Amino acid sequence: MAPYASDDSTTGGEVDEQRSGRRKAARYVVPVTVMGVAAATIGLVPALADSGDPDLPKITAQQLIEKMAKSDVQQLSGTVKISTDLGLPDLGGLESSLMSGAAGQGEGGSSADPTAKLTELASGTHTLRVAADGPDKQKLSLLENAAEYSLVHNGKDVWGYDSKSNEVFHGTASKSPQHEKEQPPATPKDFAEEALKAADDTTSVTVDGTAQVAGRDAYKLLIKPKQSGTTVGAITVAVDSETGMPLKFTLTPAGGGAAVVDAGFTQVSFAKPAASTFDFTPPKGAKVTEEKDAGKGADKDFGKGFEKGGPREHAPKAGEDFGKGLDGMKTIGEGWSSIATFDTGGEGVPSGETGGEFGGFIDSLGDKVTGKFGSGTVFSTRLINALITDDGKVYVGAVTKDALVKAADAGK
Repeated sequence: MAPYASDDSTTGGEVDEQRSGRRKAARYVVPVTVMGVAAATIGLVPALADSGDPDLPKITAQQLIEKMAKSDVQQLSGTVKISTDLGLPDLGGLESSLMSGAAGQGEGGSSADPTAKLTELASGTHTLRVAADGPDKQKLSLLENAAEYSLVHNGKDVWGYDSKSNEVFHGTASKSPQHEKEQPPATPKDFAEEALKAADDTTSVTVDGTAQVAGRDAYKLLIKPKQSGTTVGAITVAVDSETGMPLKFTLTPAGGGAAVVDAGFTQVSFAKPAASTFDFTPPKGAKVTEEKDAGKGADKDFGKGFEKGGPREHAPKAGEDFGKGLDGMKTIGEGWSSIATFDTGGEGVPSGETGGEFGGFIDSLGDKVTGKFGSGTVFSTRLINALITDDGKVYVGAVTKDALVKAADAGK
């Protein structure tokens, strides 16, 4: 990674040492590609609203990044509020259904399966309770209306519990890497790690003052693309001045308006949580699904191989069904305006002329475009846009519609 354009010099080697292991994200569905891609790349791409600007010692961007990299918070508990506004169309519940399907909750699956449940974080506003005591004990609870979903890791056991359906999902940490690595980002730290992994010489990284978040003094790290054509405006990460842990992550789109992602602690403590926090016993009468039995009758390898930000490194095999075995994706351009492209081997998406009622529905979600490449449909959110040509090629990225058309024309 090349040096940042910042208030200090940051070398590629220094930042490479700070990169964390990648975590796989929620899997996605094509032809409504943009919805799943939005979930899978939500961590790639912020304005802090907390009051108070504490007077802290001056720090450079490089020093702040190093402080984040050295942060080793092992014990904490707190509440996180996460709001996501991708600008998806109102589909009357279809969005949630697609997100659940994208995460691999097939027939015979469990509503308590983490790969399905946590994908809900890709839309709307949610409140999470989080707790951790070292690498072997973590708990995340998603609070819902009169219900709660909990994901508990205690030693070798990983438990998911959906109180609404009274269903339990059980796996083991050693055999269940997806529970820790295939989840979409859920905390400010998760989002910040993804944003820094995306930074290169196309990125400006500076310290933009201070803030107070959840009663803690923090520095604000500002990450901005230097390129045109990207839909990403800016990312702000509030970094705890004492521990170096990210406390808040906010992403604003280039087009302005409300944040696309706003995730931050509203309360946090770095005291050791009570041991009982991580205890779990399936409630009486609960349906328990063991991981080895989950998803029988469904395609459990759907979308396998995707990581957060995966379109930069993973892709689909030509000739396979939409959304299956996406291995071989190519990347056009670099940095924030890069575009992932692949050939589905299909015939594009159904249109109103050839797809009947379903084709008309698809037409209502996307915009028809034409160019040297022929014609196709662009599906858009406030962050991720995807062009699917009528001959089955897909172009997707955090770029404008015009940039997608230009890339498709260049491919001819």
